[in-house]
Amino acid sequence: MCGRYSLNKSKIELEERFQAEMLGDFKPRFNIAPTQLLPVLTSDSPKGFSFFYWGITPDFAKNKPVSQKLINARAETINQKISFKSSFEKRRCLIPADGFFEWKRIGKKTKTPYRFTLADESLFSFAGIWEEYENDKGELNHTFLILTTEPNGLVKDIHDRMPVILKKEDEKKWLDSYSSEKELLEMLLPYQTSEMISYSVSPLVNTVSNDTASVLRKTSPMDQFGNYTLFG
Repeated sequence: MCGRYSLNKSKIELEERFQAEMLGDFKPRFNIAPTQLLPVLTSDSPKGFSFFYWGITPDFAKNKPVSQKLINARAETINQKISFKSSFEKRRCLIPADGFFEWKRIGKKTKTPYRFTLADESLFSFAGIWEEYENDKGELNHTFLILTTEPNGLVKDIHDRMPVILKKEDEKKWLDSYSSEKELLEMLLPYQTSEMISYSVSPLVNTVSNDTASVLRKTSPMDQFGNYTLFG
């Protein structure tokens, strides 16, 4: 799964990279987590950033612990599952990011956090789907999920899934309502290993409130308790 990512870029950088306008302000994010309100580009509005909740809204999540798991959708079955099929066909989105985190399990109780980025640490986009629904107060809410796929050679030593990172040339086609199912499914592959890098980061990233640049710094491998490990 993908449960944490970063977007350490400015509003101007986002607008230039995706050729889209952001009406509101945006500050770089270092430790993004589910239920937060985040910028996306949708099939309905590809030239303007929208802000949707990742996975589910905070209000809903308070009473639904299981909702924390509703943050990803498997790319392999996205066109088959009733719960995702309609969104895959009609409501696709790009989720801007510049890195994501996964945790390497060492033994039964020890986990070490790692960050994955493109080789040049530039902006990219995850493939996503979005949904609109009405809450108990009659207000419209918008949420998104990140699609995941099999891990590439870099990720597989850390985790058995990775988010779908779209090639830059496929981003417009992902949002295009005229793209065929076959074209769309062919985009949902592991990103090329040679074009990515990874490194261990501080266990500070384990705590959502630590949304500071310090969580992105390269460190020697440490477990969730801040103890150095023998494994990189």
